[in-house]
Amino acid sequence: MLQDGVITVLGTMSGTSLDGVDAAVLHTDGRQIAGFGPSAYRPYSAAEQAVLKAHLGRWQDADCSKAAQIIEDAHIAVMAPFADIQLAGFHGQTLAHDPGGRGTHQCGDGARLAAALGYPVAWDFRTADVAAGGQGAPLAPFYHFALAKWIKAQTPVAFLNLGGVGNITWVNPACAAPEDPAALLAFDTGPANAPMNDLMRLRRGVDYDADGALAAQGQADAGILAAFMAHPYFGKPAPKSLDRNAFAGLVRAVTGLPDADALATLAAAVVQSVVAACALCPTMPAQLLVTGGGRHNKTVMAGLARALSCAVAPVESVGLDGDMLEAQAFAYLAVRAVRGYPLSSPETTAVPTPLTGGRLSS
Repeated sequence: MLQDGVITVLGTMSGTSLDGVDAAVLHTDGRQIAGFGPSAYRPYSAAEQAVLKAHLGRWQDADCSKAAQIIEDAHIAVMAPFADIQLAGFHGQTLAHDPGGRGTHQCGDGARLAAALGYPVAWDFRTADVAAGGQGAPLAPFYHFALAKWIKAQTPVAFLNLGGVGNITWVNPACAAPEDPAALLAFDTGPANAPMNDLMRLRRGVDYDADGALAAQGQADAGILAAFMAHPYFGKPAPKSLDRNAFAGLVRAVTGLPDADALATLAAAVVQSVVAACALCPTMPAQLLVTGGGRHNKTVMAGLARALSCAVAPVESVGLDGDMLEAQAFAYLAVRAVRGYPLSSPETTAVPTPLTGGRLSS
């Protein structure tokens, strides 16, 4: 039985960029942040990435045992060295996401992690939301609300996560709780790192375009960008969410371009999709705080700064850790799940009412 009040929780995240597993400690009661603890990272090898990528798009009724073994072993390896953990939040690896259709599939068994690590593990965070008619994503917004309180934001602020897919959370810190109807608006913005990383692996044999340096040398293709922004997704109201491969047409469109021009086009697509996202927010935020690997891409960050009227900065500018923010989010959600607090709301996933979720294995 978990004690009341603040506990020490270990959260993990293995994102759609397929780079590896983040693990981070958070001290929280599931409502407020009390402090941050140590963190660690375990990269996937090229062979492991190849297996995981081959399993993208597979559902629970397919044989995903090879992917599950990699995911679970990697998580156990990165989590085992942490001491004094009372609870863990295990996101698993998203292989397929089709809200309103087949549902959502985060591969990995939290029960195996709990047995190996010796403490309870909360997991399967998205299924209940999707089953209730929600998008099941993004799930970090309730944590973003707690972060806005932690940094003592006085006016609306937005968190932009540039992982494999981009997502944005607009936060009104004047509200008392994240489930308040005026507190949040959150949704996926469009593709982020995944198309750029996939192109670099295919053409250059490296994992990403370091600092966006190659993209900076190229010229974006205006025709491809116009076709990209005509995608029906951008006409949908928020909240809304995406699968990693929802913009496969953009990836196909740049195949004939030189490397630098292809990357410049993909980077510009990220910028344009975020500009469109900010236009859907209740108000323009005072600042856009960028987290995820995309904040290191200087071409993307410079493009956002030019295109938006608000301040654009990495989350480190307010004392946060952009590499571990998603892992911390699932530590926070683990406590909320165990204590029956909502994980999502109509304004974050379009679920009909604020809803808790998750499973607990001990």
